[in-house]
Amino acid sequence: MSESNDPLPPAAQARLGQARQAGTWTSGLTVDEFAGLRSVGFEPVGQVMGSTVHNLGWWSRRPINCGYQRGVLGFGFAATLTSGFRDYVETLYNARRTAMNRMAAECAALGGDGVVAVRLTIAPFQGSAHHLEFQAFGTAVRAKGTVRPGRTFLSHVTGQEFVKLIETGWVPVDLALGVGVGIRHDDWRVNWSTGRFAPAQEVGGWTELVSVTRRKARSRLSADARRTGADGLVVSDIDLRIEERDCKLGDHEHDHVVEATVIGTAIAEFRTSHRPTPPLTIMRF
Repeated sequence: MSESNDPLPPAAQARLGQARQAGTWTSGLTVDEFAGLRSVGFEPVGQVMGSTVHNLGWWSRRPINCGYQRGVLGFGFAATLTSGFRDYVETLYNARRTAMNRMAAECAALGGDGVVAVRLTIAPFQGSAHHLEFQAFGTAVRAKGTVRPGRTFLSHVTGQEFVKLIETGWVPVDLALGVGVGIRHDDWRVNWSTGRFAPAQEVGGWTELVSVTRRKARSRLSADARRTGADGLVVSDIDLRIEERDCKLGDHEHDHVVEATVIGTAIAEFRTSHRPTPPLTIMRF
């Protein structure tokens, strides 16, 4: 992965120094995960984390001028990205990547080879919806043998899933991220479909908004996975954040903004002469 060359924050350096002096390690692994990791030649070296607080900028605070322009995505859908929109998406991506790079740097400082069971969280900072803390945390592990990975790997799969990957000849390479943001004006069709006396029915405009935004996120995820040079990708669920905003078009007009985030672990196949012992065949007598 492309790790940050910036030094760790002083608080992180102090925490890691205390962990090294104590001579003990901590982890977020279950007993089964711990035992499984040791069975495939890995041991935990400590819990690691990385965080960053970002201001989302003027775009996140302003009403949206969606424009009612018909585009390739349909009437009322913001098909064309504005510069502020692109900046917002890049901020979401870069903030997560910064937190992950700092977590990887903590792993390297502890002598680890990679991080398993990575979790990414986003939380408002001091209650503000426009200032967010992006955090990444997981358990750093180290290979016990002489064969070591060439770079720090990150994996969002659980410890037990990590063991299954190793046993079947696959190794994690890096976390891949995909972020997509879509905007749709609540036009007369949406308002009619969601009005007080509307019958039970599909809201076509919102369905289109969610579907297209998810597709954008998956497309960006694939591009990020290609960056790692891996053979494949193990994907988790897509997270959706939905927000209603005032629209500049007129009073009492609204838009819906959908942010889709998808996380996956890029994996690569490795070949070795060692193969785990197959399970015993159980026969009934």
